[in-house]
Amino acid sequence: MTRLVGATLCAALLASPAIARDKDNALVAARQTRSDVAGLKAPAQILVDVWGIPHIYAGNEHDLFFLQGFNAARDRLWQIDLWRKRGLGLLAKDFGPAYAAQDKALRLFLYRGDMTAEWAAYGPKAKTYAEAFVAGVNSYVGDVKAGKRPLPIEFRIAGTMPDLWSADDVVRIRSHGLTRNVASEVKRSLVACAAGLDADRFRVKLEPAWTTKIPDGLDPCSVPKAVLAAYDLATRPVAFARPKDQKAALAHDPDKFLTEADQQRDTIGSNNWVIAASRTATGRPILANDPHREHSVPSLRYIVGLNAPGLSVIGAGEPALPGISIGHNDTIAFGLTIFNVDQEDLYVYELNPANPNQYRYGSGWEDMRIVKEKEEVKGEAARDLELKFTRHGPVIYVDEENKRAFAVRSIWFEPGTSAYFGSSDYMTAKDWTGFLAAMRRWGAPSENQVYADTRGNIGWVAAGKTPRRTGYDGLMPVPGDGRYEWNGFLTLDELPKAYQPKQGWFATANHMNLPEGYPVAERKVGFEWADSARWQRIAEVLEKNSKVTLADAMDLQNDDTAMIARRLVALLKPLSSDDANTKKGLDLLKAWDARDTADSAAAAVYEVWISNHLGRVLLKTTAPKAADLIAPEASSISAITAYLEKPDAALSADARDRVLRDSLGEATADVAEKLGADSSTWRWGRLHVAKFDHALMPLADKATAAQMSVGPLAYGGAANVPRAATYRRSDYQLTSGASFRMVLDVGNWDASRTINTPGQSGDPFNAHYRDLAPLWATGQYVPLLYSRPAVEAATAEAISLTPRR
Repeated sequence: MTRLVGATLCAALLASPAIARDKDNALVAARQTRSDVAGLKAPAQILVDVWGIPHIYAGNEHDLFFLQGFNAARDRLWQIDLWRKRGLGLLAKDFGPAYAAQDKALRLFLYRGDMTAEWAAYGPKAKTYAEAFVAGVNSYVGDVKAGKRPLPIEFRIAGTMPDLWSADDVVRIRSHGLTRNVASEVKRSLVACAAGLDADRFRVKLEPAWTTKIPDGLDPCSVPKAVLAAYDLATRPVAFARPKDQKAALAHDPDKFLTEADQQRDTIGSNNWVIAASRTATGRPILANDPHREHSVPSLRYIVGLNAPGLSVIGAGEPALPGISIGHNDTIAFGLTIFNVDQEDLYVYELNPANPNQYRYGSGWEDMRIVKEKEEVKGEAARDLELKFTRHGPVIYVDEENKRAFAVRSIWFEPGTSAYFGSSDYMTAKDWTGFLAAMRRWGAPSENQVYADTRGNIGWVAAGKTPRRTGYDGLMPVPGDGRYEWNGFLTLDELPKAYQPKQGWFATANHMNLPEGYPVAERKVGFEWADSARWQRIAEVLEKNSKVTLADAMDLQNDDTAMIARRLVALLKPLSSDDANTKKGLDLLKAWDARDTADSAAAAVYEVWISNHLGRVLLKTTAPKAADLIAPEASSISAITAYLEKPDAALSADARDRVLRDSLGEATADVAEKLGADSSTWRWGRLHVAKFDHALMPLADKATAAQMSVGPLAYGGAANVPRAATYRRSDYQLTSGASFRMVLDVGNWDASRTINTPGQSGDPFNAHYRDLAPLWATGQYVPLLYSRPAVEAATAEAISLTPRR
């Protein structure tokens, strides 16, 4: 119901006297702003609607992408400047020596290959778009540096200034992208060393059914727990803290890192689906997408409309990149979710005792490539950096005592794998053929791309650089002596796809969706996927509805039905207990509808149970040597549920029931301690809240810090329901999920709906910094307007831009 209310609210807003205006005077009531812009070639306009979505109108392609960069700087300058400095390893220059180690790690993962091949990999206009985008960013930055435009407050808090960009910066940065599964390789080695490889079944369920083995030549006990310290530093967000807290904030905690990496299988992903015209109420296709990433303020995603002669697209992308990755043009719509290709491996090398810069390869010793660079550091002299690389990738750890080195091989070091930048290619496609042509060039992240067009066609294609491994499966580290190599990459035709599917719809949710009969042994795409629970619920709903409406699609994006809960509650049904806490838990869960709503007491008990109690008790019973490594944080509820349904000889029926009762009793007592003894007051939303805190808050004064925070907001959902809402297991506060949602009425574009959170703006003192958060928290949407008349009718600010003479 809340989704319908949201859609109705948006329609009412457009019809209200404050917004709907006579066509000839549509922009009269909007706030008028004029500005001259260095580098702009012709007059242009940015219309910002009442929800903070900018719609850019330019007379040519150069000015369009120039203004996309200019507008990104206007609204999100701190965010995109930090993105660049982090990605290039330039943090210490601005923030001091505490960030020097992170800089070095980041530089290890930069693209250092041939730039001609790099630009060619993205399609014919990629470099042109990037050069124009960067010129727009630099035009705004130049004015800030010259005092012609205000310096955003974040720079004043941090005591820094924005820098100028080059086009190469946009694509050389790789470490913000999503690849997998090097952290899982390390964790599997640790489990195998401590308790045997079989114990790892509680940590992750391998799909399709697969039995891995320890690679020949690998001693799993030789892999240090902290081997990925540099990888962690290179892939984490930038953390800020007061000087006394900096060491702790910036330190590598291997247990925390490996645990969070395990959790990402079910927490970092997306839902999307596409529905054929024959199964919708409108007779037009519907495409829906809600990508799930770590929540932040400003939001990771930024919604923008781009309009110039011959090009008109709208949707969301990452603000530091040209183009959009999720949205539509005038004829096609597109959306993405992670398709879990294993795109990286950890290599272990024997070092030459006589020369630590040589490693064994084949029958001899091979020299590492050594790159020397300068690193500027605020407050001290520049430092000399020495970066080492093997033929496979950057050396991230050296075990000097045992004469071993470790390096990461990743698709990041291949041309064309800058995350999401390939969307600049497919966003202008006009049909399925053109879309597939762009997908053949797509590198990273590996994605389930769904498609719909105004002719009524729908489709799905899995795309991304997929290593071809022969003789090993990529599930554990491997010796780097030449026995375990990538033999090129799978082609798009070797990956699955579907066009005009018979069932009239197609959905993906990061689950294992390789079709039956796919030659897994020959094409080892990957074996570690998100639990299928989100997809199962989406499929259940879509299969039952032959006339899906936009409101239905919005409801489904906010659906909080827990498919795994149904299975676990079925195991609880025969049980009883004399223990008061266990009895209370059983009574609540047996009567529960398996929905993680914010007002549910049973949902609170269930989520606390599966997060912090069930896995720990099970593992202490069945695999005590692995319990500390796996449970509860890193245990897979999918694997645990499957095991409890069909236990092996290690767990008798009586022992299973005891595990269920004991762990549930503990969880119920835990909830009582947190929410009080009176269970009538328990609510999942009292524990599970959304709060968006700006990374710079520790450096701001108290009043400004309060202004930079949004929330808390009570929120339903959880990791494995369509309304994805992953939380910290320590306090149940929301950490990741769908910040951006989109539901498209394909062909009737102005009827489409979207939401971002907490808002479009990066300025804490701008109304659009937080205005969308309450709508998002209650499952509501705003219009994603496409036509010029509709945009003009909803314009709150009209920015007229002219070339600076």
